[in-house]
Amino acid sequence: MKRKFGLIGLPLSHSFSRKFFSEKFFKERIDAEYFNFELENISQLSHVIGSHPDLEGLNVTIPYKEQVIKFLDFTDEAAAQIQAVNTIRINRTGHHVSLHGYNTDIQGFQESIKPLLRNYHHKALVLGTGGASKGVVKALTNLGIDSILVSRNPEDKGEISYSDLDEDVMTSYKIIINTTPIGTYPNIEGCPAIPFELISNNHLLFDLVYNPEITEFLKQGKQRGAMIKNGLEMLHLQALASWEIWNR
Repeated sequence: MKRKFGLIGLPLSHSFSRKFFSEKFFKERIDAEYFNFELENISQLSHVIGSHPDLEGLNVTIPYKEQVIKFLDFTDEAAAQIQAVNTIRINRTGHHVSLHGYNTDIQGFQESIKPLLRNYHHKALVLGTGGASKGVVKALTNLGIDSILVSRNPEDKGEISYSDLDEDVMTSYKIIINTTPIGTYPNIEGCPAIPFELISNNHLLFDLVYNPEITEFLKQGKQRGAMIKNGLEMLHLQALASWEIWNR
């Protein structure tokens, strides 16, 4: 019997997760399938679980990484700490179903950005305050890097607005990470509203978006000599970590 896994989120047309796992299953001759489940509302998760009794695991993407937690029976320490989940293991015992949540974004991002860090990369601006940003902040903390969240509508004490990004801030914070979906296919013209004229060749711009390969955000940084990287390797790393969780 084929093993079944999938991705929940909305929209999913931009996602490469299904492609990654389908290629992995083919190359490694794993008898498994990976499905996309576009959910208009996170409450539809129970229908997905119930109507696919062979489903063993799910990845979670925008906008449900935070909302999904209330539907889980267990959340591991890291995911509980940051209150964001991107991986669900579905445990079935008879008719009983138990959903366990994890966050592999932390590991994926941490391993992806680490080789790019230089001795002057001490502080990071994290654009966005959603579920993805929480994994990024945790990874940065693990790496000993201070970070601050940038939001269009700052609500918490630890957040600043895009209008606060003056020369002093941009000079001090030489890592800038886009965790928002701005610039994602098909709306590739979009770009976070940061003062790119203040970007230098000491800056590192990391975009969690990987479709397109070079977003407008990364293009603007590259034009000013910054080091750039998209989120494709992070996607692969977090996916492999998810696979390990599903196969424990």
